[in-house]
Amino acid sequence: MIDLTKLCFINLKHFKILLSVLCFILLLCFVLLNVSKPQKKGYFIFVQFSNAYGIKEGTTVNYQGVKVGTVTRINIHLNKVVVLLYIKSSHLLIPCKSIFEVNQIGLFNDIAIDITPVYSKHVPIKKTFSHGLKYFEDARFIKPLSYIRGYKGISYDDLIRSTTRIAQRFDDPRFFSLFYVLLKNGVYISDEILSLTISSSTTLNLIIKPTILQIFPYLF
Repeated sequence: MIDLTKLCFINLKHFKILLSVLCFILLLCFVLLNVSKPQKKGYFIFVQFSNAYGIKEGTTVNYQGVKVGTVTRINIHLNKVVVLLYIKSSHLLIPCKSIFEVNQIGLFNDIAIDITPVYSKHVPIKKTFSHGLKYFEDARFIKPLSYIRGYKGISYDDLIRSTTRIAQRFDDPRFFSLFYVLLKNGVYISDEILSLTISSSTTLNLIIKPTILQIFPYLF
């Protein structure tokens, strides 16, 4: 008579072995697919700013409005701030004549570094590969680990500050008194010019009219 308990134990043991082998095969296939898949490596760029302007690690880097990288490191010096940018794809070529600006974007004034090329012209480019990294032979494009100067772009804080200063100027009583004096002098000058014009017209009429009356009989 067959022992059912022993038979179930043997079947369960075989099932565990089969399941382990299947998991191992799946894991091996996953590893092989990831290894054989070509990896896109990026490159780094150093950018110098006179101020951090709210930049922090993880700040977005945009190229013509498209996110292409992030800020990975910030080094603060005595009179400058050096930021290390990571460009995710080595296939992205950034022209040397590009402007790196720190701008505030979105409703929440998020900080982002925008890269804007001065000109956009498609030019055939020669590329070489060394140790799996891509280096650019064309001098018109920024090479990896280049040192670039960055600038301050659009800032809503500065705009609000400037608007507040202008409003304070308009609230100043001295401004209104000066504006009143200027307006009063302008009215006086306009009256004088009008009087001078009328006097000149009257004088010309007194001079020209008798002359025309004297010449008119000789014309006909």
